[in-house]
Amino acid sequence: MTSSETGTGLVWGHSALELVLDVPLDGPVAVRTLSGRGTRHPHRAAQPLVELLIAGAGRARVSHRFSDTSLGRRLVHIGDARSRFGPWHELRVDQRDDHTGLTAETTFRSADGVGACQITTRVTNGGTEPVLLLGVTSFAAGFGGHQVDDLDLVAADSEWLGEGRWTRRPLRDRVPDLNLRSHGQHGRGRIAVVSAGAWSTGTHLPTGGLVDRVGGQTWLWQVEHNGPWRWEVGERLDGAYVALLGPTDVDHQWRRLLEPGESFTTVPASVAVSHDGLDGAAAELTRHRRALVRPHRDHTALPVVFNDYMNTLMGDPTTARLLPLVDAAAAVGAEVFCIDAGWYDDGASWWDSVGEWQPSQTRFPRGIEEVLTRIREHGMVPGLWLEPEVVGVRSPVADKLPEEAFLRHGGVRVVEHDRYHLDLRHPAAVAHLDEVVDRLVEQLGVGYFKLDYNIDPGVGTDVGADSAGDGLLGHNRAHQAWLDRVLDRHPDLVLENCASGAMRMDYALLSRMQLQSTSDQQDPLRYPPIAVAAPLSVLPEQSASWAYPQPDMSAEQVAFTLVTGMLGRLYLSGHLDHTDAGQLDAVRDAVRVHQDIRADLAKSVPVWPLGLPGWEDPWLSLGLRTGDVTYLAVWRRTGTTTPITLPLRHLRDRQVQVEVLYPGRLPAWTSEWSADTGALTVTPTDREPAAARLFRITATDLLP
Repeated sequence: MTSSETGTGLVWGHSALELVLDVPLDGPVAVRTLSGRGTRHPHRAAQPLVELLIAGAGRARVSHRFSDTSLGRRLVHIGDARSRFGPWHELRVDQRDDHTGLTAETTFRSADGVGACQITTRVTNGGTEPVLLLGVTSFAAGFGGHQVDDLDLVAADSEWLGEGRWTRRPLRDRVPDLNLRSHGQHGRGRIAVVSAGAWSTGTHLPTGGLVDRVGGQTWLWQVEHNGPWRWEVGERLDGAYVALLGPTDVDHQWRRLLEPGESFTTVPASVAVSHDGLDGAAAELTRHRRALVRPHRDHTALPVVFNDYMNTLMGDPTTARLLPLVDAAAAVGAEVFCIDAGWYDDGASWWDSVGEWQPSQTRFPRGIEEVLTRIREHGMVPGLWLEPEVVGVRSPVADKLPEEAFLRHGGVRVVEHDRYHLDLRHPAAVAHLDEVVDRLVEQLGVGYFKLDYNIDPGVGTDVGADSAGDGLLGHNRAHQAWLDRVLDRHPDLVLENCASGAMRMDYALLSRMQLQSTSDQQDPLRYPPIAVAAPLSVLPEQSASWAYPQPDMSAEQVAFTLVTGMLGRLYLSGHLDHTDAGQLDAVRDAVRVHQDIRADLAKSVPVWPLGLPGWEDPWLSLGLRTGDVTYLAVWRRTGTTTPITLPLRHLRDRQVQVEVLYPGRLPAWTSEWSADTGALTVTPTDREPAAARLFRITATDLLP
């Protein structure tokens, strides 16, 4: 703590992170600096750390912002504490509003040596009257010391088949210069990015950022919730501000009544910082995510998965179709074989009848055990697709479970696309899912589940809750707890996170589950921008992008789709049982290369030599770097043989060795390295419309 006449400055952090808080004597705590060590903003911070909306005390000045709330202005520091738990440094900051008796306890957690922290705020009613919460920030701060005109906003839209479509635009393009100083007031507008329902990444991504393009200082953030959230950016008199929240009343019909003595804790949010631009902040956020994830053998084993769905069986598996695929997948080196949707279906249509999760007798006349045994005989782990949170309206389970086991709104079961939605706050719903998982693991020997989620329940349930949004938040948190208990009982079980591709790609779930499906995109030409963007949202070792070679593909097309899956979790599909020997060799080569480099990928951080990918870009590139080695994937989506230059700033002034790792049986693209500029120029040697290469670049000596 450092003292001054106007209050106290609190400094906290470690070798890679420094947080400086202003602690005035008669006002709210505020973030002055959040950065790598050694950067101080000289001016006092004004944006309160905590913003609170309650019924009876809204905003201090009318707006649609979560900035300058009445309670946010009234909070006063009443204490703080530091602690250390293993690699985690923690700081707790306590504030109080004397008018209502509400206290706000904000906790910062940061792993040693990582330039990022996770933040939550716990609100407790220490007064004598009930208080109705309408919104609480997990974190709010001004991006102090940086001119709004110098800032870029990084954000992404996302949808089924088109996940992670990033833009980087000057903040001034979205926030007009209103000459606030001449008016003596903060602005009222804001850029609010909001996700509703339980598809947490179905419209926008909970990750965003601000980059000072002049000085390089960057904040990247993520809201870590498998339900509704909001982040916003706007301009105040003292510069840009950021507010990160879970559900709110205005966006999500969320209200929580706090009786005296009761508490509410916000969803977690994390902020990564760097002086080295977007790539630097992405590297810190990547390291932070590795600290957040639950320990599991999969994070180091990283087995190659074959799944029978995409562009292959498409939810129509049978013994006759699966056995040749199992043999072919084993022949190319797959280590997990997952039977996707349809394995439980005895009829012609299974969409609205799911929920019992019993193997079909018609699809598997001698039982599904025959296929699972073949998988194990090849040394592969058997997996099954499961959509645990839904029950079809025609399912027998729909009448076996009590009404209270389903999400309901206004006394009526929520129905979406002919499915009911389980409410995991209810013990009967949990007992049903526990029986399903335990039976499939213990009786059938399943070691891998692809957990899908193909409906969105909307605002939630008003049963046993103060509001529909509050009921949904309770279910979301119960879902997280259910996953924890599943892995406690079955610690070697691998869980893949999927929701119509990547409609629920958040770190509430990914801190628990082992890998993430990045899309349902069936067009191999449209998949690369999704795979290139994925590491800004997901750890490389969790990022499973489909690679689906087909018998009718040319050699270059086979290589193109395989490269898409190689800088992450190689996630195979395709009719390998119908491919020729040369095509099988190409797949086998890709698996071997991936297995050779996967240990490095699990320690790597991403770089984007061509910037964040555009959906229609003719050239795309992603690099994963660790130590002196950079793995660089390059996709060309046109037939040009014109060279492309790829800036690699982190290798500037280094001598390098460049080798084509894959494909090794096709003409190698030529390359030329400029150490002075840190740029690699590659020239294609083919004229096919689409081609891709994976390079390994090893830095050697510094320039003399």
